[in-house]
Amino acid sequence: MNNLIVSNTALGLTGVFVGLALWIGYREKLGIAKDLIIATFRCVIQLFVVGYVLKYVFRVDSWLLTLLLILVIIFNGAYNAKGRSNDLKNSFPISLLAIATSTLVILLVLVFAGAVKFIPSQIIPLTGMIVSNSMVAMGLCFRTMNSMFTDRRSQILEMLALGASPMTASKGIIRDAIKTGLQPTIDTAKTVGLVALPGMMSGMIFAGADPVLAIKYQIMVTFMLLGITSISSMIGCYLGYQSFYNQRQQLIK
Repeated sequence: MNNLIVSNTALGLTGVFVGLALWIGYREKLGIAKDLIIATFRCVIQLFVVGYVLKYVFRVDSWLLTLLLILVIIFNGAYNAKGRSNDLKNSFPISLLAIATSTLVILLVLVFAGAVKFIPSQIIPLTGMIVSNSMVAMGLCFRTMNSMFTDRRSQILEMLALGASPMTASKGIIRDAIKTGLQPTIDTAKTVGLVALPGMMSGMIFAGADPVLAIKYQIMVTFMLLGITSISSMIGCYLGYQSFYNQRQQLIK
């Protein structure tokens, strides 16, 4: 770990790649310059702030502070998932419940199994991975449901007219939305090791850990992410579809 040194000069030189992205955006008239510049500054500021916060939290090693950070991460994840929902009704409480549930389940299993310890340096990075993947899955589920309830409106109305319940009429959409939420994680699991060397595994190897040990941790993380996205997608879709109906069980979108 002590061999890892990133000088300020080396860090600054990597800004050339941002300039390259800006040049490509300008040349191809993509209109991404403003977003790219904002994203770059936010990335730098946010990561430095988080870095110093984590440095303090790791040094203090307080379970109460660790729990507070977990709650902050979950809240921010739910808020960002809401932003990807195209103003779906109740998207924030649904996202909050789905993300909090998946996070709690996964962390409890890992801690009680002895795979990780409830210390900031292990729990907080894992929580970040859990919440970020749950957030992506929720966003995909919400967008898929919004799109499919629009595309299949006539089909759903026909089923409701024939006496089907909203659950029955929406079952196909719920299945497709859950599948969409899971698909990126499944695709990653298929190619891990062959195409991609994921962050945790690469980080451990980069820091000098035994590659076999790094692989074991990556397998654990991959299984963990499959469980996370499954739980989040299922909760999000089964609660989210109800937002497309009113109290009289009529389709409102």
